[in-house]
Amino acid sequence: MKQRTIAKSIEIVGIGLHKGVPVKMKLEPLDSDMGIVFYRVDAGVTIPLKKEYVVDTKMATVIGKDGVVISTIEHLLSAVYAYGIDNLRIVIDNDEVPVLDGSSAGYCMLLEEAGIKELEKSKKAIKIKKMVEVTTPDGKRVCLKPSNRIVYDFEIDFEHPAIGKQKFHFDYSISEYKENISRARTFGFLHEVQYLRSIGLAQGGSMENAIVLDQTKVLNPEGLRFDDEFVRHKILDAIGDMALLEYTMVGEYDAIAGSHHLNHLLTKKLFESAENYEIIDLEEASSEAVVFEMAYANADN
Repeated sequence: MKQRTIAKSIEIVGIGLHKGVPVKMKLEPLDSDMGIVFYRVDAGVTIPLKKEYVVDTKMATVIGKDGVVISTIEHLLSAVYAYGIDNLRIVIDNDEVPVLDGSSAGYCMLLEEAGIKELEKSKKAIKIKKMVEVTTPDGKRVCLKPSNRIVYDFEIDFEHPAIGKQKFHFDYSISEYKENISRARTFGFLHEVQYLRSIGLAQGGSMENAIVLDQTKVLNPEGLRFDDEFVRHKILDAIGDMALLEYTMVGEYDAIAGSHHLNHLLTKKLFESAENYEIIDLEEASSEAVVFEMAYANADN
C-alpha cells in the first residue's frame, strides 16, 4: 500500500468560526514523506502538523509557530485523516480554518473533487502496542488500546434533555465515515455563544454552522441530522485530533467525555515510551494492509 496525497490543488473561501471573517484556503499535493504542513501565506510561516506545535486546546485544536497560529483545524484534519492522506500542504491567509457547516462533510466533498493520488513510497501507520490513557478526577477519560482494527468508541453524558447520555461505536472505513461521522455538526449552548461573542469570539458562529441549544431544546429549525449527532461529532473531532500522531492509527480509541485537551495529552503520553507503539510499513505488514484496503474500498474518490 502506497502513501497518498491529492491529485490536484483546490481552493475554497469560507468563514472562520471565531473572527467571522472570510478565509481563503488552498489544498496542495505534496510528495512522499513530506507529511501534512500548514502555511500562513499572510505571515510567511510554515507550521508542520506535529504535536510539538499545539499551542491551545481550550475551544479548538490550535497550532502555532513564531507567534503565528492556525485555529480550529480539527474538522479539516478529520476528513484528511479519514481519507488516508499522508502528504498535503494547506495554504491559508488567516488564523482560522473555515468552519463550513460545522461538520467535515464539505471537506470530504473537497477532497473527492481534488481526487486522491497514490505516491511511490509505501504507506506507514502507527500501531498501538500498549494501552495508554489519560484520566481526570471527575471521570473523564481518553484511551488508546491495541487492536488489529481501527475503532473509535465515545460516550458523553450531558444534563440536557436534548442530549443526555449517548454512545457511538465507529469501525473505520471511508464510506462509513462519510455516511455516519462527517455530517455531524459541532454544537454549543446559547448562553455560551452569547458569552463568547461578548469577549470577541464565535463571531462567525450561527445556526448555519452549528447546532445551538437553549436550556431545553435544539434551536435549529431543521433539527438534528442524527438523533445522536452530538456524540458522532465528538468522534469526528477525535479523528481530527489523532492526526497529530502523524500516521494513521491502527488501534482502538476509547473516550468518556473526551476533549481536545485530553486528546492532546493522550498523543503526548503515547510517545513517552517506544514500548507503547510501533511504526509499521504497510508494504510489509500484510494483515494491517488488508485493514486499510478494506477501509478504502468503495470510496468515491
